Amino acid sequence: MTGPFILLIAREARLLCRRPADVANPLVFFAIVVALFPLAVGPETQQLQNLSPGLVWVAALLAVLLSLDGLFRSDFEDGSLEQWVVSPHPLPLLVLAKVLAHWLFSGLALVVLAPLLALMLGLPGRCLPVLLLSLLLGTLTLSLLGAVGAALTVGLKRGGLLLALLILPLYIPVLILGSGALQAALQGMPSVGHLLWLASLTALAVTLTPFAIAAGLTISVGE
Repeated sequence: MTGPFILLIAREARLLCRRPADVANPLVFFAIVVALFPLAVGPETQQLQNLSPGLVWVAALLAVLLSLDGLFRSDFEDGSLEQWVVSPHPLPLLVLAKVLAHWLFSGLALVVLAPLLALMLGLPGRCLPVLLLSLLLGTLTLSLLGAVGAALTVGLKRGGLLLALLILPLYIPVLILGSGALQAALQGMPSVGHLLWLASLTALAVTLTPFAIAAGLTISVGE
């Protein structure tokens, strides 16, 4: 099954390269939110530093959520999803490839951009490894969980609000653990516990959410 999996990732990568706005919009949103925050609360370094863990994570969460509404929409409109459902290949494997390709272009780029914006907020350099690792695990989990909502709402013309209502409660544990790990690193405390819990959530998401996404797409295509 590695052949279809790799081919689908390559296909999604080509499609995303042809639609650079789909990749750039979440990154621009993330950068704008973080850049405007110091203008709203003032330039005091200590205050910005204390608020930076929560700010970076909330901005990252909203940026990921922004990119999910159209995750399956183009495939739904051109009939590709129907072919996926009737394909002899396992549907959970196909949707996992789709989500991973989306994360590689949007979530991973967000992780690369985050240290620069965090330094702008006064986050110490010693916290950057924790920031990178937590966002690496967290954005993948957010993408997988968000894909479940995207699969359920793909058939709706304006499902963005419903998607947010469905997914935001599932995002709360990731937000708490990710910002908690960064806050612990900022205070000089161990952040390994938060990161291990975050890694556990990521492992569960990679294992279980493809089946939920596949079920949601089957329901949406059947309707």
